[in-house]
Amino acid sequence: MRALIIDDARAMRSILKRIVVPLGFEVHEATNGREALDHLIAADEVPDLALVDWNMPEMNGYDFIKAVRADRRWRNMSIMMVTTESENHQVVRALAAGAHEYVIKPFPPVAIIEKLVLLGLVPSEAAATAAA
Repeated sequence: MRALIIDDARAMRSILKRIVVPLGFEVHEATNGREALDHLIAADEVPDLALVDWNMPEMNGYDFIKAVRADRRWRNMSIMMVTTESENHQVVRALAAGAHEYVIKPFPPVAIIEKLVLLGLVPSEAAATAAA
């Protein structure tokens, strides 16, 4: 499985990578939505998952989600917003734009894993193992 981690903070990309690689994901990284869209356009295969920050330069995560959902090539990609934006209206906007899940930073690693289980991207045993 393939994951695209989109965050302008190298530390956050590293944290997310450490969570998903042991679950079997091959990871590609982007520092903003524009770079991520360029990656999608050039990629031979569509990632199974995009983990997207909201606040980034050049193209924010919300605009990235809208752009992805406007293109049929990427309609099957699961999108999880991973952000500090915690206001309810922001969550609603992201989900309405096409995000499947929403995680607020800071978070324990198991929160990401549980969302991946809900999305059907990893088996439920992964969450149980991470929680132990």
